Amino acid sequence: MSAPQLRPAFLAVAPTLSAILAACAGILLLASGATPSEPTRFAIWVAVAPGPLIEVSHFVSSILGLVLVLLAFGLRSRLDAAWWAALFTLAGGAILALFKGLNWEETVILTAIMLAMLPFHEAFPRKAALSRMEITPGWLLSAAAALIGVALCGWWTFAHTEYADQSVMKTIGDREVARAIRSSAAAAIVLMAIGVWRLIATPATPPVVDDTDPEFDRVRAILAKAENAEPPSNLALLGDKRFLFSASGESFLMFGVRGRSWIAMGPPVGRDDERMELFWRFRELADAHAARAGFYALGPADLPDSVDLGLAIQKTGESAAVPLEAFSLAGRRREVLRRNWRKAGEGGAAFEVLPADQVHTVMPQLKAISDAWLAHHAGGEKSFSMGGFDERYVAEFPVALVRVEDRIVAFATLWTTAGKVSFSMDLMRYSDDAPKNVMDYLFVELLGWGKEQGYQAFEFGVAPLAGLEDRPLAPIMSRVGRLLYERGEEIYNFQGVRRYKDKYDPVWQPRYIAAPHKWAIPFLLADIGLLSSGGVSGLTKRPRPSSAGRPSSAPAG
Repeated sequence: MSAPQLRPAFLAVAPTLSAILAACAGILLLASGATPSEPTRFAIWVAVAPGPLIEVSHFVSSILGLVLVLLAFGLRSRLDAAWWAALFTLAGGAILALFKGLNWEETVILTAIMLAMLPFHEAFPRKAALSRMEITPGWLLSAAAALIGVALCGWWTFAHTEYADQSVMKTIGDREVARAIRSSAAAAIVLMAIGVWRLIATPATPPVVDDTDPEFDRVRAILAKAENAEPPSNLALLGDKRFLFSASGESFLMFGVRGRSWIAMGPPVGRDDERMELFWRFRELADAHAARAGFYALGPADLPDSVDLGLAIQKTGESAAVPLEAFSLAGRRREVLRRNWRKAGEGGAAFEVLPADQVHTVMPQLKAISDAWLAHHAGGEKSFSMGGFDERYVAEFPVALVRVEDRIVAFATLWTTAGKVSFSMDLMRYSDDAPKNVMDYLFVELLGWGKEQGYQAFEFGVAPLAGLEDRPLAPIMSRVGRLLYERGEEIYNFQGVRRYKDKYDPVWQPRYIAAPHKWAIPFLLADIGLLSSGGVSGLTKRPRPSSAGRPSSAPAG
């Protein structure tokens, strides 16, 4: 294969390989500063070079070694600034290697590493300042371990030279030993300073942003023009999320925190060119706080970014989307749906969509329906990954209404998107005396409304655990999920939700959760369940029994 054909493979491994080489170069400089120079060359150099130049070269060279070890973290994270800083640091170390004792071998090695990294600038696309780099506790411990290791190596080396039989005081007084001690001490002080700076400079956990926060208007503005936003991006307006904003302020990533779990709800929203930077910043910020980072509700389009982030991926279910252009009630497959829709209309049901600025006029009626609906459903109001009935939140969106004799009997809040690629519904609630099959009527009318508004698809939401494989070589979590899907109907109506949505012949797409480690995914899923249900008390809340007739089954909302 030719070099151009192999270049993509080289670019893929360049960040990891550059990080390894930079760390090795840093340890080389640290070890060189902590061990004796080659006697013959050093004697020649001392005779011609001024003493201060030698002292400064040793001192600065050890600090540059520590800097290279720390820059390896930024190289692994594909930071453009780390690449530039590593090149300059390698060049400086190569020059100082000659000045501190004619160590030409070090110069050759450092120059070779610099030249090896030089052609792969495009493998470091992240345009973030080094000051934004969240150096993790593990990386600081690794640097400290390297520093201690080379210091011990230097102590052992000096102990086995001609100084070994001399007193400690005389050894310390020797210029060579003193120089090594100063170099190692300087590196240790710099490392401690970086550790203290990290402790002080690491941003605090971003606070929850609700409608009382000025940042909430920025969230609204981004959603109003984000071409890549999916309908669930509107969960940003729920008032229970924390946000990371891009440098331009035109994109955000929303997440929730429970214990040690930091869980991003969906991919970043806003500009496509800022997605990866927000992904990386979230992962690094969580790692800097010793938290488990998770990315929930990712779609197929997010998988390449997840791979670049080095994440483990697990399928959690499938989402249903109905292409509106192709949807029709004609045909035998639609016979039952068509009959349910017609009967509801003949029974006096009427459909309308109320704009967001008019929702307040019917809010008391919506609240009464919601309260009655909640009384018959387990778990109470949801949050995080599902909307709950909060008057301020409901008023953010258009609301689809079903009326009978001018009385509202069912409603659904609508998640719209700026690009009109798709829309969806959030809360779906109906009263006890709503007509049978009122949800079928509402959905059919919504599909027609969306088509008239220019939307391409209607998203029915996720069928949890659908599509998981139970094969001998499938991941254990997939096999357990499949078992729960098939036999866990008492816990949740997994198969019923899938069957109901299948009536509309949707296109099913997989949904995933991603995390740095596979073992962390069960913990993240448990915390997502608790965040969405309002804690253990929400999970254990039981519905009141009802003798009233109920509309036919529909996905809960």
